[in-house]
Amino acid sequence: MEGMSVADRKELLRKTGSMQQLMFVRPVTYEEGRARGMKAYEVKNGPLRFSVMADKCLDLADVSFFGHNVSFMAKPGLMGRNHYDTNGAEAQRSIMGGMLFTCGLENICAPCRIDGRDYPMHGRMRTTPAEQTGACARWEKDDYVVTISGTMREAELFGENLVMNRKITTRYGENKICIEDEITNEGFVREPMMLLYHINVGYPLLCGDSEILIPTKKVIPRDAEAATNISKWNIMEEPKDNEPEYVFLHEMASDQDGNTFAVVMNRKLGIGLKIEYNTRELPYFMQWKSTASGDYALGLEPANSSVYGKPYHIKENSLHQIEPFDTEKKRIVLTFLSGGELDEAYTLFQQEGDRK
Repeated sequence: MEGMSVADRKELLRKTGSMQQLMFVRPVTYEEGRARGMKAYEVKNGPLRFSVMADKCLDLADVSFFGHNVSFMAKPGLMGRNHYDTNGAEAQRSIMGGMLFTCGLENICAPCRIDGRDYPMHGRMRTTPAEQTGACARWEKDDYVVTISGTMREAELFGENLVMNRKITTRYGENKICIEDEITNEGFVREPMMLLYHINVGYPLLCGDSEILIPTKKVIPRDAEAATNISKWNIMEEPKDNEPEYVFLHEMASDQDGNTFAVVMNRKLGIGLKIEYNTRELPYFMQWKSTASGDYALGLEPANSSVYGKPYHIKENSLHQIEPFDTEKKRIVLTFLSGGELDEAYTLFQQEGDRK
């Protein structure tokens, strides 16, 4: 139904009492467990359903497509903000996964201490509540569109003042979620600005039948453990007890404008996920592969900084920084595939391979 016409719109309105039969966005508040009190938005777009956490950076929690789960949820489960969030390595107890959690802005990787300052696991942005939130579902000409927006601020007295404005859109007839971020330095000194989009795929989309398509020019293992699995970076084995995690860095192929993608598909299930972004905005790409029983997940992670983190970039004099009152824009599109779209994605992957 992509590219609806006025006639399509009239036909939809003839056949529905309310467009909520087909598409909606609804504010909710969770009422149990560690998620108690967390505000979110539940979204339906035809066969695509997902939730957006207003109290956690407007990140995506659970996502399903044609009734099949797509996202990974870690053992702690759905949760809001809590006392583990910024407490060193204990922050892992608050990493629930979800379809997306945003890492940054002062740190994107392991917790570290630099010049007497602590930088928590994956940074503070992933648990920063949104301000000035809003959501609507309405016709924009002949498209029925859900939009969610809000502002997150990472700030400190006598410290940084970094602001992220996020807009999430999805259109009826398009199985896509578009995430657009604008990050502005509202302080008066240059500040480090590290950003990583931790996109997490889980069972049943992810299993031994899954295909991982990444148009990589070069694969670099993060460490010695990853080096032992480098020949299988594009293979998702079945779960194994006590298996270590593997992280790979990819030098991505792209078109002349810097556009690139990554795909996870499951032909037996008949669905897939395609991630699109621009390497000029996000020049790094990391792949997290966890085949451990109970921690079975695949992370696809476009970023503006390396997985080696802040100490590495300081040492290499390559720390990404943003000038006072400058704004950087980032755009990620998640497209959920079915039917012949799986073959089209595979053909696109082969074409990228031919250009490398």
